[in-house]
Amino acid sequence: MSLPEPATAPPPPAIEAARWWSGLRAARQRIDAARTPGPLWLPADVDPPDAPDEPHQDADHAVAYWLRVAAAWGWRFLVLAGVGWVLLSLAGRLAQVLVPLAIALLLAALLAPMVRILRERLRLPASLATAIVLFGGVLLTVGFLTLLVTQLVDGMPGLAENAAAGLQQVREWLRTGPLHLSTSQLDSTFDAAGAWVRDNRQNLTSGLFATAGAGFEVLITAMLIIVVTFFFLRDGRRLWHLSMIALPRRARRRVLEAGDAGWLTLVAYVRATVIVAFIDAVGIGLALVLLRVEFAFLLAALVFLASFIPIVGATVSGAVAVLVALVDEGPLTALIVLAAVIVVQQVEGHVLQPLIMGRAVAIHPLAVIVALAAGVAVAGIIGALVSVPLVAVLNTALRHLTHYQPPPAPEAVVVSADPVA
Repeated sequence: MSLPEPATAPPPPAIEAARWWSGLRAARQRIDAARTPGPLWLPADVDPPDAPDEPHQDADHAVAYWLRVAAAWGWRFLVLAGVGWVLLSLAGRLAQVLVPLAIALLLAALLAPMVRILRERLRLPASLATAIVLFGGVLLTVGFLTLLVTQLVDGMPGLAENAAAGLQQVREWLRTGPLHLSTSQLDSTFDAAGAWVRDNRQNLTSGLFATAGAGFEVLITAMLIIVVTFFFLRDGRRLWHLSMIALPRRARRRVLEAGDAGWLTLVAYVRATVIVAFIDAVGIGLALVLLRVEFAFLLAALVFLASFIPIVGATVSGAVAVLVALVDEGPLTALIVLAAVIVVQQVEGHVLQPLIMGRAVAIHPLAVIVALAAGVAVAGIIGALVSVPLVAVLNTALRHLTHYQPPPAPEAVVVSADPVA
């Protein structure tokens, strides 16, 4: 008789719960693996390999260095070009205000030393000293212009006759000279010129009337220049200090000193230009007087005024003097005047300007030409007059700002070479 098998004891509840939890986890992993799409070439129950981590770096490092540098230069250049365009546009729109201010600033730089002499040596009040110098200069200018107009009116008939005779000589030279132009060709050319004058007479006269109508604006502009010059001479430094309120406190001292250096440069430039222009006018005028050329004083005055425009002014005024000498006295006299103009201008360019102006206002000729072109484009002849002094002032001010060394702080310790006993 066989014995009954012993009854198997059921597993404890803890083991049963562990088995149940392990099966649940396995089922959950199979479900997640089935839901996660994997590569087509891997079975569903095989986990795909881990993808390599992407490098954590800035996107700029993926761009070539030269391209980043070019882009940095490019957007900065575009910003500067936009700012320059806006400034030039504003200057063109406000030319009727900016031009009188620029001329008044030049006059103030010219008359400031005389005002300072009256205030310091004669102890005159600021308003009285400024009024004496300013209105004395106005009376001198009016007298000078009156003398020029009188000479022009007195000598115009003789110059017209000489011009007609010179034109006839040119016509004979064209007919008998190396060109051998026929009389019919010359007549047709002069007839065409006369027809052009007759056809455009209305435009010419309308331009003259427009110029006469603008006389009132010229008078108003002259009065504005006189008033602004008066306040620049009397309260210029105070106005300059008041304009510094818009700047941060740390930058005021530096900008003030740069402005003072620029003002000294402007004074030196205007004074040197007046001296050089006067010497040019005296030299060329003396040659015209010795050769008995008509309008010698008027041409000397033209040379003086045109010398304020560098390079271009001296060339144009010298050419006018040579042409007048050619019409008035003939080719030999014109050649002598041309030689005198060349000698005077060479002495001016190589001796007078370096000696009088010095290094403080020395500007490269290329900068002068670019400044003249920009001034003519913005404000015509007046722009050419004020552009070069403006460049000289900016040159000095910027050099002062870039080479500026701030003074030591009051609490800084100064080490002396000699020991204190």
